[in-house]
Amino acid sequence: MKKTSTYSRPTRSEMRGEYRFDYRRARPNRFAPHLKGKVVAVVLDPDVASVFGSSQTVNALLRSVIKALPKQTKTSTRLKK
Repeated sequence: MKKTSTYSRPTRSEMRGEYRFDYRRARPNRFAPHLKGKVVAVVLDPDVASVFGSSQTVNALLRSVIKALPKQTKTSTRLKK
C-alpha cells in the first residue's frame, strides 16, 4: 500500500513576505560542466512543446528560420535604447 503525503502547498496568505536563505551552505551546480558556452533556457508553452520531440529538433527548426531571415547590417541589429 502506498503512503499518501499529507503535505499541501501553502497558499499566498500562508507564505511569509520574505525568506532568508543561508547561502554559506550552497553548493556549486553539478550540471554546469555539461553546459557548453552560453546557454539560455527557454520554456515552451505545452501546445508548442508537444510538437517537438527534443531540443535538437527545436534548434534545427530555429536555425532554418534564422537562415530564412533577410540579412541585416550591423547598425540595424543593435538594440535601440
